[in-house]
Amino acid sequence: MSGTQLYDSIGATYTLTRRTDPRIAARIWAALGDAGTVLNVGAGTGSYEPPGRYVLAVEPSALMRAQRPPGAAPCLAGSAGELPFDDRSFDAAMAVASVHHWPDPVAGLRELRRVARRVVVFTHDTSAEGWLHRFWLTRDYLPEVAGLLAGRPSVSELAGAIGARTEPVPVPWDCADGFFEAYWRRPEAYLDESVRRGMSVWTRVGPEAERRAVRDLRDDLASGRWAGRNRDLLDLDEAELGLRLLIA
Repeated sequence: MSGTQLYDSIGATYTLTRRTDPRIAARIWAALGDAGTVLNVGAGTGSYEPPGRYVLAVEPSALMRAQRPPGAAPCLAGSAGELPFDDRSFDAAMAVASVHHWPDPVAGLRELRRVARRVVVFTHDTSAEGWLHRFWLTRDYLPEVAGLLAGRPSVSELAGAIGARTEPVPVPWDCADGFFEAYWRRPEAYLDESVRRGMSVWTRVGPEAERRAVRDLRDDLASGRWAGRNRDLLDLDEAELGLRLLIA
């Protein structure tokens, strides 16, 4: 299933849990520098689009485009692989939590680099040693995520394709944006189907894996096993879970 098909299928309730987290936004907007014109690629419903600048959005999913709020930046149907703009048309191009859905991430990033003087990408470093074991949800409940990563370019390959540097982005314990790692200190949230539907991972691993993971997590929360295994997390205000900014 392509990213477009996926979000046309699961995206109807996306805005219930996926919204701009101000701390992550501050990092993204600072990385944009003094860019006055910004292209947002894979823009979804408009989270993280910077205020006070001219923003043009590109999003392939009609369902996601339809959920953009009144007053949001204008949004075109399209995808990263073939952007209908001249070279250096924008001061900056950004992509937030969408690169992992692109059929060819390297080609897409090179398109961003072509049409903009600066590129800022918020993504995951799933190639980091021990990434699957760092987050308790993939380590203890959803090992199937490893299969989703097979054949995908590493973050160093992505950065190298556009000459980007990488910066870690810690996830706050009370993150407002309900992406996959957001509830690392609030495990009960993963039992809520409306929360899970805002995360593409659950649909991609399939219903059997989802049911098993939710059942096992519920049992471990009730028995205290989850707290026993993850005691070191309970006093942390933020966690390093492989989120990265690529800045070129």
